[in-house]
Amino acid sequence: MERNLKNVLVISFGFLLLFTAYGGLQSLQSSLNSEEGLGVASLSVLYAALILSSMFLPPILIKKLGCKWTIAISMCCYIAFSLGNFYASWYTLIPTSVILGLGGAPLWSAKCTYLTIAGSSYAEKAGKNAKDIINQYFGVFFLVFQSSGIWGNLISSLILSQSSTKVEISEEDLECCGAYNCLTDITNTTGSAKPSNSLIYTLLGVYTASGVLAVLLVIIFLDQIKSDQAETEKEKLEAPSFWSTFLATFRHLKDKRQCLLIPLTMYSGFEQGFLSGDYTKVYVTCALGIQYVGYVMICFAAVNSLCSLLFGKISQFTGRKLLFALATVTNTACIIALLLWKPHPKQLAVFFVFPALWGLSDAVWQTQTNGLYGILFEKHKEAAFANYRLWESLGFVIAFGYSTKLQAYIKLYILLSVLVLSMVTYGAVEYLEAKSSPGTPTATKKENGRPCSQETHM
Repeated sequence: MERNLKNVLVISFGFLLLFTAYGGLQSLQSSLNSEEGLGVASLSVLYAALILSSMFLPPILIKKLGCKWTIAISMCCYIAFSLGNFYASWYTLIPTSVILGLGGAPLWSAKCTYLTIAGSSYAEKAGKNAKDIINQYFGVFFLVFQSSGIWGNLISSLILSQSSTKVEISEEDLECCGAYNCLTDITNTTGSAKPSNSLIYTLLGVYTASGVLAVLLVIIFLDQIKSDQAETEKEKLEAPSFWSTFLATFRHLKDKRQCLLIPLTMYSGFEQGFLSGDYTKVYVTCALGIQYVGYVMICFAAVNSLCSLLFGKISQFTGRKLLFALATVTNTACIIALLLWKPHPKQLAVFFVFPALWGLSDAVWQTQTNGLYGILFEKHKEAAFANYRLWESLGFVIAFGYSTKLQAYIKLYILLSVLVLSMVTYGAVEYLEAKSSPGTPTATKKENGRPCSQETHM
């Protein structure tokens, strides 16, 4: 096998193993660690740490350690979070969330740097176009990586469904589920009893082992980048200091188009935060039990992956405006339906319809918003994508931060308000673009740099 392709596969399967564990664990946080809102608080802290991390850590670590060891050490930060869940308390989960947040940005940046160098190296040897090879490598990576959402959630549901205590949820308890939920611990106010410690430890053991395998795979099989290639890339990384990156990020806000895109970018964090932090808890865990969270999130992950692939292909024919309209209508319909729906175990199929439609909408928000940033700010990609990471992460921080303080219907109204504002400001951006360059096509171009902006998808 061609060596560069082997390295791409090693990184891809390393990330698959790592995010199989982290993805499953994130989906369970609001239900598994619901006491005093510990689970969602840890996720809020995690994304706050990610904001700080993305501003200064990646260039420093990649320059000092190289891509291979930055990836390996950053992966250990994710394992720390799994270990923190074995004895979940404010003194274990919050510090390990900070550690994971700090490791998140260097992990994704080092992965992007490694794949870019590997693609350029192979293209040079084979006499091919570097951009085409790099796109192929990222395509292989995301093809493997996207399935992590399915495996992580499948593992959690299979293990947690082994519980011997099957509790019948009463009609009275079901009144605490849905949009007008009771602001108390779901596992105590409804019959959805928390799984036994032995099952939780088994699940965390599997997740921790998956993370350890990911680290070993990278350490043993991933080749270090050749010194001449690494030096070239390090020279690029040396330039931006913390302050220059920080100032460039906020200087970019002088561009009114960037300011207008802030609501849309934050909405991406809000909507993902609601699904993983609120829908899983006040609808799924409350009415069905925690063992169904994994199955429901598999539905989201599968539809999200397929639609991401589909929309990436058809955007050149439909244009981004039509796809944004589709996502807006779909998300609005879901929000209104969630406000009206009273979840009941007899309506099992409905619990899966919402995440499927949410996955369709999220695929648009991710592919088209990233592509939009790449097209609008082609000359200032680094500052633009730093803003993307900043505002999306802030959306996550806020969504997880108020998760335990407000009833679900208030959060749904907030979500709907931010969505409406996002579409108004997005429309203003399209108007400004049409006014400044009337002949420019609106279809989203295929961005080589797009995958590197996905650092918040931890």
